[in-house]
Amino acid sequence: MLLPAKAEVARQLRHYRSWERLMLASPADRAVRATFEDSGYTLCVLMGKRCAREAADAAERYLRTGPVAQVQEPGERSRAARTGRRSPPATHRLSRAARKSPSGAA
Repeated sequence: MLLPAKAEVARQLRHYRSWERLMLASPADRAVRATFEDSGYTLCVLMGKRCAREAADAAERYLRTGPVAQVQEPGERSRAARTGRRSPPATHRLSRAARKSPSGAA
């Protein structure tokens, strides 16, 4: 699962909150309302939520977390398990010296 950059989430959340304040101050202003709704939509897309309120809450939770860790959904397998790829067995791996020399001798 890809996670958005925390700096971008913080920037979009600040943008959303500032337009929210402006919209509450002048609810009849259509331009302010449209920009507020656009900022909410952007936050929804960024956080993967359908509701701007949920997206703002998710953004705040995400920004409170520590360093980014890879999060797996319950029941989700790792990428290697999904593709079935594995590294070659150790017996087939060549040392640097063996790769340089066609005969395998250093």
